[in-house]
Amino acid sequence: MAVRTMDRDEALGLLNSKLDMYRRLSYADLVDRIGQEEFPQATGASGTEYQIEIQVIWDHKPNGDIRVMGAIDDGTFRGAFKPVCSDLLVKPD
Repeated sequence: MAVRTMDRDEALGLLNSKLDMYRRLSYADLVDRIGQEEFPQATGASGTEYQIEIQVIWDHKPNGDIRVMGAIDDGTFRGAFKPVCSDLLVKPD
């Protein structure tokens, strides 16, 4: 039985697309999302269904930079233990 491996390029493309939505939000909108988590799903061109986790946190201190972190996996045992991750940093100015 062959073990399916996650298409990391496809997963990263989907994750970055989701992070782009956060990139377009204002700093004030992101402040309102501090401490929240989001768990959207996405389907790649291959038909693979992916699970995404997005977290919005202060990077070092309140009222400073905001970090939006994302991780994506395909729900397989291997993918869940080695997800694809990316993040972005938003400055207050």
